[in-house]
Order: sequence, then structure tokens, then C-alpha cells
Amino acid sequence: MNDTMVTLVGNAATAVEHRLTTAGVPVARFRLATRVRRYDRTRECWTDGETSFYTVRSWRGLADNVAASVAVGEPLVVQGRLRVREGEQPPERGGQRWFSAEVDAIAIGHDLARGTAAFRRVTRPRTEPLPPQSGPPPSETSDGAPPGAGPAAGVPDPVQERSG
Repeated sequence: MNDTMVTLVGNAATAVEHRLTTAGVPVARFRLATRVRRYDRTRECWTDGETSFYTVRSWRGLADNVAASVAVGEPLVVQGRLRVREGEQPPERGGQRWFSAEVDAIAIGHDLARGTAAFRRVTRPRTEPLPPQSGPPPSETSDGAPPGAGPAAGVPDPVQERSG
């Protein structure tokens, strides 16, 4: 199956809804508004086209980071898999057919063409075991010094020499 990958540039139109699924997986959801701008040669100015809205979903660590980083109105770039859903309203609500464009995001970031951002790396506890390491055993370093002695093992500490 081929996925339709898209990159959208727009603004966060709603607040981020952050929750856990019944399985305990974090998910975040918000709406993204995109608008085409074109230069109108007859009027010699930029004009706005129609606004399109997309529901953006993110999962796991990306969902946690989106919830902590995105606010309404902020300019964003979203990359992910496009899904178009369709359905029909119940007869008591008019029975109209509806379509919804959704994006399962794999990357979301602020649009730096329209502002600045300060990146902060998030550290999370590891849930899987670390892969085996190659090199000397943890009981000694490559120069034979005990663990924690560092590369300057055997070199006198100038602070200790002054105090003694």
C-alpha cells in the first residue's frame, strides 16, 4: 500500500488536545489552517485564497512534544500521511455526506520563515535494554585507570597540590 505523504504549511487553528489511549499511548490532535496566497497582477498586491483545515494527529513522543510546544495561531510546518475520510450524517441531522482531511504526522515544527524558536532536547527514560558495548570492560578504561578516573588519571590535581 502506498501512503500519500504531504507537507503542510499553516497556522494552528485550535488548541492541542493531548490524551492517552486506552492502551496508554499518548496522542495529540489539533486543527491546522492553510491558506493560499497569490499575487494579483491587476491589483498589484497579494490576495488570500480560501482557507483549508486539516486535522493533525501525532503519537507517542511527538504527541508529548506537540502538547508542550504548540499554541493557537503559531505558524507550523507539518509532514505526514494524508488520510481522507468520508461519511454521512444521520437523517435527523440532514443526511449530508461529509469529507475530512486528516494527517498522521511524522514531523511537526515551527515555521522559522515567520519567527524564531528555541529548541530544547527532551530526555526520556529508556524502555528497552541498551545494546552491548564494544571496547574495554567497565572495570577499567582503555588506559588501565579505574572507572571515573578519566583521561587525566595519574596526573596530579593542581587543587590538591596547593592545599597540601
